[in-house]
Amino acid sequence: MANLSNFPLLRTRAFINGNWCDADSAATFPVTNPANGDLIASVADVGVAETRRAIAVAAQAQPLWAQKTAKERSNILRRWFDLVLQHQDELAQILTIEQGKPLAEAIGEIAYGAAYIEWFAEEAKRVYGDVIPSASPDQRIIVIKQPVGVVAAITPWNFPCAMLARKLAPALAAGCAVVAKPASETPLSALALAALAQEAGIPAGVINILPGKDSAAIGGELTSNPIVRKLSFTGSTAVGKQLIQQCANDVKRITLELGGNAPFVVFDDADLDTAVTGAIASKFRNAGQTCVCANRFYIHRSIYKQFSEKLIAAMKQLSVGNGVDSGITIGPLISKNAVEKVQALVADALEGGARIGYQAELNKAINGQGHFYPPTLLLDVPRNAKLNQQEIFGPVAGLVVFDTDEEVIGLINNSEFGLASYCYTASAKRIKLLSEAIESGMLGINTGLISNEMAPFGGIKQSGWGREGSHYGIDDYVNIKYICEGF
Repeated sequence: MANLSNFPLLRTRAFINGNWCDADSAATFPVTNPANGDLIASVADVGVAETRRAIAVAAQAQPLWAQKTAKERSNILRRWFDLVLQHQDELAQILTIEQGKPLAEAIGEIAYGAAYIEWFAEEAKRVYGDVIPSASPDQRIIVIKQPVGVVAAITPWNFPCAMLARKLAPALAAGCAVVAKPASETPLSALALAALAQEAGIPAGVINILPGKDSAAIGGELTSNPIVRKLSFTGSTAVGKQLIQQCANDVKRITLELGGNAPFVVFDDADLDTAVTGAIASKFRNAGQTCVCANRFYIHRSIYKQFSEKLIAAMKQLSVGNGVDSGITIGPLISKNAVEKVQALVADALEGGARIGYQAELNKAINGQGHFYPPTLLLDVPRNAKLNQQEIFGPVAGLVVFDTDEEVIGLINNSEFGLASYCYTASAKRIKLLSEAIESGMLGINTGLISNEMAPFGGIKQSGWGREGSHYGIDDYVNIKYICEGF
C-alpha cells in the first residue's frame, strides 16, 4: 500500500453533508496504481441508501446556498481556487498514482481544473436577467435566472480533477447543490477536492461525493430521484443513452459530454512541423486517453511520406513509464481491458492491410508491470478499419491518405460522433470552408490543444448535449423565469 502519510489530502471515505462517512455496510473497494498494480487505498463503497441520503441533505442545503449573494458565492469559490493551487503538487501526486498520467500532465490538470473554479467564481456575479420592452403600456416584462436545484454529476477517470471541477464550479456559482459520483478507478482526486472545498467554506451539504463500485445502482438513484433536477455526465455514448432514458420520467435537465472520434487533417499547404507538434499534443496526451484526442489521421497524399517521417521522429522522443518518474511522457492505460481493446484495434487494422511504421519498445523495468501500451504509428490504414470508427483511447495513430478537400470533408463527417476536429492548412479560404462544413462542436485550426475554461466545450450528434466552460457553461444550471408585471 502507498504511504498515505505523504498525502494529507488523501481521503478514503464518502463526503456527505460535510462529514466523512464509511459505507453503511462498511464495505470498501481497492484503488490501485495502473502503473504497477500496487494498492493505493481501500475506499468506502457506498450504494443507494447513502446516495438517497446525500440527495436529501443537498436539497436542504441548496436553498440556503442560493440565498447567498452572488458575490458571497464568488468569494467562497475564489478561496477554493486559491487552496487548489496552494496544494497543486499534492493533488497532482494523488492524481498520478491513481490515474497514471505523467506528473507534469497531472500538475497541468490541477491548474486546468482550478481555472474552471476561478472562471465561474467570476461568472457567479454575471448571471444577468433582462427587462424586455412591452407591447402594452400597463405591463413590464422581466426575465430572471434562478438555480435549477439539486444537481447530480457523474465524472470519468481520465481527468478526475478537471472534469469534476468543470461541473461543480458552474453549479455552485449558479446556486445549486451537487451530489457527485466519481469513477471508481479514480475517487481520490474527487475526495481531495471536496476536502479543500470544505476548508474554503462551502457549506455542509452543498457538495457531496459518493465513491462506489456499483455505478448502475448509484446512477439509478441519481436519475430516478425526483429531488434531483439536473444531471451532468461525462463518459461513453452508450452510458449517456441509458442515462437519457432514466432521466426521461422526471424530464430532468441533462448535460452530456460523450464519446468522440476526432479527425486530424493535414492538408498539402500545412506547416508540417506545426502539424507534428499538434499531433503529439493531441494524440499522445494522457496516453491517448482523452475524449478530444486525435483519433483519425487524414494526410494529403503529396505530404504523406514527409509527415509520417517527421511524426516518427517526434514519437521516438516519447518516454513510457511510471508517471511519477522523471522525464516520463507516456504513462499506463487505466486497466488491462483498456490495453486489450487497443491491441484488438491494432490487430484489426493490420489484418486489413495497415503496416507498422513505428512502435516503441517498452523498457524492461516496466514490461510486464502495469497496463502499458507502446506508442505506435500505423501506415496505410484502411478507411473502414475499426480504429477509424471507435475511440482508440490509447497511444496509437493510424494514417489514412486523401486527395481532395471534398473527399476529406466527407470522411470527417461520416461519423456518428461530432466532438472535436483538427485541421492544418495555410489557406484562409479553406479555413472558412472547414469552419462551416465540419460537423463537430469544436474545431482546432493549426493547433492540437483546444481546451480551456473560457471556451464552450461540447459536441454535437452522438457526442453530447450542452456546453461546459465559458459564459455559456452556467446556462444549464439555471432556469429562466419570465415575469409579467401589470399596473
